[in-house]
Amino acid sequence: MRHTRVLYAPYRRIESFGETRFSFRLVSEPMDSVGECRVRSGWVEAGRPRILKPSAMRGIETEGFSPIAARMFEWMREHGAPLQALVQYGFQFSRSEVGEELLHEDVREVSDRVVREAEASGDLFRTVIECVDDVWEVSLLYFMLEMVQQSHEINLFDFKRRGLL
Repeated sequence: MRHTRVLYAPYRRIESFGETRFSFRLVSEPMDSVGECRVRSGWVEAGRPRILKPSAMRGIETEGFSPIAARMFEWMREHGAPLQALVQYGFQFSRSEVGEELLHEDVREVSDRVVREAEASGDLFRTVIECVDDVWEVSLLYFMLEMVQQSHEINLFDFKRRGLL
């Protein structure tokens, strides 16, 4: 998680009353190769927030992610990460099949180009993330946790405004 860098953040946040789908491009450098980089593409979705699930059913559901990535939440809980809002709202994360492209170019040049493409796209839900190749799924979940933290206040305001909290 420490080496995850969001190079281009989406303008939109997680919707309070609907599902939110972010398209992503992950740029990484394979550990065993010089002068190569990998670009993964797909989407990740945060399900509609659900308010106050019963304690026995609280948890974080991860659909489409590997067990290693899903265990990241348990590690974060053990190390005191602020997951209360995430668990309380019962977000469910899922992701698409991921396309992958191996390029024989410098990772910085590719990162810059992918960011420029994201800026030109006009897609308010697009993100570009630079990450470690072997644990790219952890970086994707880390991005989603950041989106939860940034969306939290807006979601609370929306719930209160509608008399749900």
